[in-house]
Amino acid sequence: MVFALYWFVLKPSLNRQNLFVVLASYVFYAWWDYRFLALIVLSTLVDFVVAKLMHRETTQTRRKILLLVSLCFNLGLLVFFKYYNFFISSWVDAWQLIGVSMQTTTLQIILPVGISFYTFQTLSYTIDVYRKNIEPTSNFIQFAAFVSFFPQLVAGPIERASQLLPQFSQKRVFNSEFAISGFYLIIWGLFKKVVVADNCAFFVNQIFDGGGAYTSLELFLGAVLFGFQIYGDFSGYSDIAIGVARLFGFSLMTNFSFPYFSRDIAEFWRRWHISLSTWFRDYLYIPLGGSRGNTWQGIRNVFIVFLVSGFWHGANWTFVIWGGIHALLFLPLLLIKVHRKYLETTRISLGQLPFILFTFVLVTFAWIFFRADNASMAMQYIQDIFSFNSGSVATFYKTPKMLLFSAIIVISISILLLFEFLAVQKNKKEVVLTTYTAVCIAMLICFMGVFKNPSEFIYFQF
Repeated sequence: MVFALYWFVLKPSLNRQNLFVVLASYVFYAWWDYRFLALIVLSTLVDFVVAKLMHRETTQTRRKILLLVSLCFNLGLLVFFKYYNFFISSWVDAWQLIGVSMQTTTLQIILPVGISFYTFQTLSYTIDVYRKNIEPTSNFIQFAAFVSFFPQLVAGPIERASQLLPQFSQKRVFNSEFAISGFYLIIWGLFKKVVVADNCAFFVNQIFDGGGAYTSLELFLGAVLFGFQIYGDFSGYSDIAIGVARLFGFSLMTNFSFPYFSRDIAEFWRRWHISLSTWFRDYLYIPLGGSRGNTWQGIRNVFIVFLVSGFWHGANWTFVIWGGIHALLFLPLLLIKVHRKYLETTRISLGQLPFILFTFVLVTFAWIFFRADNASMAMQYIQDIFSFNSGSVATFYKTPKMLLFSAIIVISISILLLFEFLAVQKNKKEVVLTTYTAVCIAMLICFMGVFKNPSEFIYFQF
């Protein structure tokens, strides 16, 4: 009904279409939690006004003050809702290390869904206006639509104003071929989520919660399956978001580009969560100096970016450690100047398979910290893997139902990797489905949906 209303009732008026997008986005967000709708509206108002004032201002000092207003307001909201209790708890723990006991009160703060995503999206707008990379829009409805665009509001991709905002000022004509490609992408995203991620989650949750009850091989497989779970979950949502946007005539940026075919860590981060990694590149890494300057400055910049990136994911030291691990893995490539080795190449040769597997194993061990509840649990998990315990296989694998689930996981991951490998070899940015394969995958999604309840997307918590 929304689709029909958008294209066939409101089509003659671009302003009505944009207003409809804003209202639909606000209703969509309020469906999650109406109490935090005011935060999006307030953030939209502040950055709209700040950007306009910044554009008119000729004094550089005042422009910096206005930018600081935007940064403090947006990051202040993010820090309060997402990190307040973390900072308080960490402060208490730090004093306890030297024998000082402190009594503090934490707050029962609910994290607004998607706040990490839309905060970065609107911040990029004011920063780009400050840098004079773009001019501020004078149309508030268009800007509100840019900030709150419902397909990517709660989990990205994190869009740039230079790419998405102009699309709200251009007349949109329904393109059946573009819409069909979006529909196929939605199907592929649902396959990743419902068939791959949710089935992997069943085993991952049992293995991570069971800890020492499993053999070393099972623990390693649990980490591997979590890698596919989070990839299917997050990239699946991105595909769905991009596909839905295409149904409404919008083009969103590619957020994942087959990351598990990466040949080193640097390439992995050019393929994984692209909208976030490029955000940190443009607004943190390059302003810090990037790889310019001396070796120690380059090392410092890499660690700052990866640690902040880890912290962006959640208020837990496990995420910071996860980011630190990736910084350590990135450093050798930076020091020997090969971190841009695969920048222009996508096709994979047989001789590169060992590098792909090695990179995947490194990423898999880092995922253990991402999944674990705390750092000590992650360390114990890794210790148990390297204990080389070869006891009997867990009993829950032995039931016919679990064997069926195991077979489904193996087959679904194989399908995922096969389709992505073919796309990589053809230099495609996304998996291309035919009508036949789309129908088959849709039937598989429906089949899986009958027998199990889908879980919430992991990245909704960030």
